[in-house]
Amino acid sequence: MTRRMTVLHSAEAIAARNAELADVIAQAAPERLLVVAVLKGSFVFAADLIRSLHSAGLEPEVEFITLSSYGEGQKSSGQVRVVHDIESEVAGRDLVLVDDILESGRTLAFARDLMLERGARRVLTCVLLNKGGKRAVSIDADLVGFECPDHFVVGYGMDAAHAYRQLPFVGIVSEDGA
Repeated sequence: MTRRMTVLHSAEAIAARNAELADVIAQAAPERLLVVAVLKGSFVFAADLIRSLHSAGLEPEVEFITLSSYGEGQKSSGQVRVVHDIESEVAGRDLVLVDDILESGRTLAFARDLMLERGARRVLTCVLLNKGGKRAVSIDADLVGFECPDHFVVGYGMDAAHAYRQLPFVGIVSEDGA
């Protein structure tokens, strides 16, 4: 078997979209902006987005949260838990919660609700990819980079068995018979 990579969203398209997302966030006039990246998959997107936010005239603080719904197995348990929490106070602040892909919605809804329970003034959700039709909970992202077809995607921080995170684009891996 050989693997073939199809580019779904190029590095250039992602960079342009990040600038557009940053402009939308800046227009919302956030107060004491805190960007919270949901690890691991969103780290590249979050890094590029915060640089775009700087270019749009904002000075966000940055935090990271690690969430899991998998436990010991490879199938989601449906229950989300905090593996690594943020350290910053969120009460009275505007947050942008950044995730790589919105699929079932469990993780993003859990993180949004957690930040609101902690007293965040406003929580905007921002995802690189929206994979519609897969929701297990009712949530839509406030900001979406791109719509995603029903394929397993990698690159730009997203992995398959710890591979492909370093790619500067989002792609689809397929296997061809040899």
